[in-house]
Amino acid sequence: MWDDRYSEPGFAYGTEPNDFLRERVADLKPGRCLCLAEGEGRNAVWLAQQGFDVTAMDQSAVGMEKAHELAESRSVSIATQVGDLADWDMGEGAWDTIVAIFMHLPPALRADVHARIVRALAPGGTVLVEAYTPDKYDHPGMGGPPPGQRDMTFTRSMLIEDFTGLDVVHAEETVRDVSEGKYHHGRSAVVQFLARKPGE
Repeated sequence: MWDDRYSEPGFAYGTEPNDFLRERVADLKPGRCLCLAEGEGRNAVWLAQQGFDVTAMDQSAVGMEKAHELAESRSVSIATQVGDLADWDMGEGAWDTIVAIFMHLPPALRADVHARIVRALAPGGTVLVEAYTPDKYDHPGMGGPPPGQRDMTFTRSMLIEDFTGLDVVHAEETVRDVSEGKYHHGRSAVVQFLARKPGE
């Protein structure tokens, strides 16, 4: 499905970074940055432009190829990895920052991936997440899991529990106008989360 979506003309979610990421970039730990479920690379490329050493990961080889093309057009370089989050190895203490924008997963996999993110962060490392909440179904905006996959949406309390052991910097559910390409467009309900791993 994702290869098909990313094979369409243009960029499914646009070429500009996520708004929450842009707003909070100064709070992220500089250095090695991993962007999970990164699609066509819009966030990874922008972070590379800000000086981060970025690796983008996604299950779609088509998306990762477009990420390289976008990076080249912006005169920056990123590394890419194609893999399945169910078993992709993030390492331990390997990343200064991990970013997951609209990475919606089934509950068991979500909890496992989030636990692995905690282990993968270096001391002092930061994680930034934005995702749709169940309240999205009360708004007309496009994007996020369809109604039959409601259990793949996130809540503030869920993220605080998943990232136990990190110091929460920001955790808020809000309603905002999302304008990120043709598949994420309109007023919708999201959760925005930023946390830091204790250490240096």
